[in-house]
Amino acid sequence: MLIQLKDIRKVYRIGDMEVPVLKGISLEIEQGEYVALMGESGSGKSTLMNILGCLDRPTDGEYLFEGKDISRATNDERAMLRNQKIGFVFQNFNLLPRTTALDNVIMPLTYTASGLSAKEQRERGRAMLEKVGLKERMKHHPSQLSGGQQQRVAIARALINNPPVLFADEPTGNLDSQTSIEVMNMFTELNRKEKITIILVTHSQEIADCAKRVIRLSDGMIQS
Repeated sequence: MLIQLKDIRKVYRIGDMEVPVLKGISLEIEQGEYVALMGESGSGKSTLMNILGCLDRPTDGEYLFEGKDISRATNDERAMLRNQKIGFVFQNFNLLPRTTALDNVIMPLTYTASGLSAKEQRERGRAMLEKVGLKERMKHHPSQLSGGQQQRVAIARALINNPPVLFADEPTGNLDSQTSIEVMNMFTELNRKEKITIILVTHSQEIADCAKRVIRLSDGMIQS
């Protein structure tokens, strides 16, 4: 089992007030699944993804990743897990504007004990860009790329450390409909061919339909 959540709760404190956002989430995700987390704004789906991606901690409950309890892991342990085991793709691409596509892609390798030489890093980056169809755009900066191409660079960057799981938070939010289809087809191929677990956050039924399993959240709980 890749991911197990047991009665995960998240409460934010605003002044003297406590605001419960997640109210007892329990779920399991196996390696190789393609899952969509779906819900309206305020349903708790982004908070849940942040906890799953080790960007935030639960207030209560247990989170097992590959059988290890990480809900109480140290910040360094969580950072190491993010770098080695998790890839992220965001709505806004989050690329460095003055950096080439290739250098954007290999950037995560500098934060991990990859043991790769600079030459090996660039070779891996080139291979990853070729995989997402950007062989001819490696030296281009983000401003020279379309939105779809920028998202492909972001996907290549997310996969550079060969993580078992890829999180995508509204990955087509800034793309037109045709480009959205192309990006979602890429996720489908990565899941089918590479067996990468994909966890997708979206409010769009059309995008959620690309996944093999949909988990619907409402008011901090999974809808039965």
